[in-house]
Amino acid sequence: MTVLLAIVLVIAGLVLLAGGGDILIRGAVSLARLAGLTTAVIGLTVVALGTSLPELVVSLLAALRGQPDIAVGNVIGSNIFNIAAILGATAVIRPVPIHGAAVKVDWPIMVLVSALGLLVMRDGAIDRFEGAFFVMGLVAFVSFSVWLARREVRNAEARELARSVAEHAPPADWQQVGKSLMLVAGGIIALVIGGRLLVDGAVQLARVVGLTERVIGLTIVAAGTSAPEMAASVAAARKGHSDIAVANLLGSNIFNILGILGATALVTPIPVALEMVRSDAWWMMGVALVLFPLMRVGRSITRLEGAFLLGGYLLYVALLLLA
Repeated sequence: MTVLLAIVLVIAGLVLLAGGGDILIRGAVSLARLAGLTTAVIGLTVVALGTSLPELVVSLLAALRGQPDIAVGNVIGSNIFNIAAILGATAVIRPVPIHGAAVKVDWPIMVLVSALGLLVMRDGAIDRFEGAFFVMGLVAFVSFSVWLARREVRNAEARELARSVAEHAPPADWQQVGKSLMLVAGGIIALVIGGRLLVDGAVQLARVVGLTERVIGLTIVAAGTSAPEMAASVAAARKGHSDIAVANLLGSNIFNILGILGATALVTPIPVALEMVRSDAWWMMGVALVLFPLMRVGRSITRLEGAFLLGGYLLYVALLLLA
């Protein structure tokens, strides 16, 4: 297989993943509205979890097909990319204001979950018991987020959640049930096909250009599956809602470990390469820790600090390629 064909497979897979995820979310949001869920609950559950479906499908398929480096690299690489690249780029476009909930709630949970992920990986595998523990942690986190939103959600956050939900699906009625179910089914099919194409393309690209599956998973696959978060965060920054992006990115990192690694390990235990434990997982932890002083000082992430985060990501990728 040529490099060009491998790249075509990767791009086609990413397009199907993005499109399938969006279609599935549209159908699921309509069904959630019919079920009587509030806008805040739909935004924090259906929409928030739905945007991470591409990562879940890719990691699950990779693990089932015997490419654990892509499965785990997708999660670790996405977490590094979300903070260092996406948040960094967002801050470069417009300084990102930080509100109390991000410092007091979201960040501590993300660091705790990242530390748990690092601890679990240290023995070189994530087994089904650990996967079940992560999934239960995700259920607890989502429940807590919904409870907190019902009590303390700010007006700006409520408007943003309502806008996000409205963008994904029009007002639903019972005549739309069949259409919504078809959207969900079509989205799932597109996600599975897109995930398979992306994994196939990534594996072949690694073989053709001489890179390891670990490097491909940590970079191309991770950045590709995080593209929706990048687009949403940059768009939010341009509209002056960049503060909302912080909570979304921190929540995405939490879901990546608890939801993606948890669900994947629950289906099939995942071997974790020693290089990931010794290097990449610590980079993920380090990026999470360095974010705290940036958020705490001045209650905002400035353009200079955004450039610092972007520079850190470029350094990480350079070290990967040179290793």
